[in-house]
Amino acid sequence: MGDIVEDEASFYSNAQDYWKDIPPTVDGMLGGYGSISSIDINGSKAFLQKFLGDGEGKTGSGCALDCGAGIGRITKRLLLPLFKTVDLVDVTQEFLDKAKTYLGDDSKRVGNYFCSGLQDFVPESGRYDVIWIQWVIGHLTDDHLIDFLRRCQKALRPNGLIVIKDNVSYEGVIPDEEDSSVCRDLNIVCSLVSKAGLRIVHQEQQKNFPKELYQVHTLAIR
Repeated sequence: MGDIVEDEASFYSNAQDYWKDIPPTVDGMLGGYGSISSIDINGSKAFLQKFLGDGEGKTGSGCALDCGAGIGRITKRLLLPLFKTVDLVDVTQEFLDKAKTYLGDDSKRVGNYFCSGLQDFVPESGRYDVIWIQWVIGHLTDDHLIDFLRRCQKALRPNGLIVIKDNVSYEGVIPDEEDSSVCRDLNIVCSLVSKAGLRIVHQEQQKNFPKELYQVHTLAIR
């Protein structure tokens, strides 16, 4: 990815500038595809519930982290219904401010709102049962993604889970100059997970998204 991201500082600052101009709405978070939100959430819930429970090896439901949380769409509809406490991290303060009203009464169960890019964010050690990372890994360089996944592993509780849900390209790395991001193919994503010293325990492709969108895959990682 080095030949695509020649100027790391601009890669991050341009993305930050892009998101500052996006309206703090569900449609804004989903690039004009707000209509897919329910399909997305239902797919994510079915995926996550395979791991949650009280039995041996099951993932707990105490605390989750929503990475690249935006206004809290995933927190509101996926994580807060399943976890006692949720923390949000996003690079755009306006989105986090909006989340406090968007989440309504459920905002009482939000532990923390962290305003940070994931390349700089250090989650608290041993705090989280699930770390949910959706539609944001394209805003990290390869090295920063590897480092962030390592930090996430340290932040997990016993039997905790990291979930990446994101667009994947058919081949190689495709840059998007508009929002200063990249889309990697599945083999590359899996390779970066492996370089972080983690393994993929389950993987699914999201179904029923519009055909013009990238395919979206969900990876459960430990």
